[in-house]
Amino acid sequence: MPLNYLLIDFNSYFASVEQQLRPELRNKPVGIVPMKVDTTCCIAASYEAKKFGVKTGTRVLDAKKLCPGIKIVVARPAVYVEYHHKLIEAVESCAHVDEVFSIDEMVCKLTGRWREREKAIALAVEIKETIYKKVGTELRSSIGIAPNTFLAKTASDMQKPDGLVVIDLPDLPQCLFGLKIDDLCGIGRNMVKRLQRYDITTIEQLWNSDKAKLHKVWGGIEGERMYARLRGEEIPIASLRRSSVGHSHVLPPNERTDEAASAVLNKLVQKAAVRLRSYDCVAGAMYVGVRYMNRTKWVDKISFDPSQDTLKLLQAFTTMWKRKPKTTATPLKVGITLFKLSDKKDRTLSMFGDKEVHDALNKAIDKLNTRFGKNTIYLAGAHRALGSAPMRIAFTHIPDLDTEDDE
Repeated sequence: MPLNYLLIDFNSYFASVEQQLRPELRNKPVGIVPMKVDTTCCIAASYEAKKFGVKTGTRVLDAKKLCPGIKIVVARPAVYVEYHHKLIEAVESCAHVDEVFSIDEMVCKLTGRWREREKAIALAVEIKETIYKKVGTELRSSIGIAPNTFLAKTASDMQKPDGLVVIDLPDLPQCLFGLKIDDLCGIGRNMVKRLQRYDITTIEQLWNSDKAKLHKVWGGIEGERMYARLRGEEIPIASLRRSSVGHSHVLPPNERTDEAASAVLNKLVQKAAVRLRSYDCVAGAMYVGVRYMNRTKWVDKISFDPSQDTLKLLQAFTTMWKRKPKTTATPLKVGITLFKLSDKKDRTLSMFGDKEVHDALNKAIDKLNTRFGKNTIYLAGAHRALGSAPMRIAFTHIPDLDTEDDE
């Protein structure tokens, strides 16, 4: 079985982009945050900061204690998306990008002689050098090369930063035995506990377990797939239909009121509606939640005829907001999720709705905002929140700069 995949993982991506754009941050510990307050958490950290124990999820106050000289930088998601596309272009000039896994991870499928070990390594070196020349010296990457994407991902994690690791079939399984079991993609905290119940605490024990045992551990065929992936087989992951669209926002101190929370949620509904239309989907239900400073929370959900109409979705939100109990607690975080998604072409139309009028209205608003700038036209309920809830980058969602805003 030849080497089939080359996976590129960009190291400390958000922090590296900032270090590329701001030379004064180079070789310095950097923490990337959604807003500049000590109560928030780092969403990324440079390798210089990681040496002090700062990582994703570390509170800013704790990061400053762990690393007194750390530079705290407010995230610029639109910039990271732009650099993501520059990186794809640079890699494409060397080899075709077969799939983008996330904003900082992509994979190339190797063909022909590129599947030979020496050729694959030469290609990896060429990709690194091309990124260095075309995108920037600070955009370091760890590259993993292997027979399947699972082992290529594992290889990319084995040497950071700026690594290059090959896992070939003759290297197995010994090359994996130095790793912890949760170093493997797909094995999280809960799966570690399940494995322990079957006396599997090391990768060697995992490797030596037969298919039937792993079937029991995973509670289904996924255990057999793990068995195959460990041995270099490429087991395709079934493409999953998008199940939800959502946004959340931690309120800064000056927005921690019911009125401001309502305006921010209004804006989040409008953002989600735009994304829903960009996916050509409709939603049949909405979830809304508010978390308060005293650790209590309010949640509600509502179902409706499948729709992607901003006005209808806002009506659903307003219905829920009106039935929210009054409280003196201070709101800290808000979020909305649209779910029960389906393709627009598959929806059953209402006999009494004004679908055609609203479809044309939504299309016109989206077109104007794309052409003249986001928030050129918006519904008034979000007016006081226009500077709130900027673009965020989730692990598997790369924002569209044409449809999502970044104030």
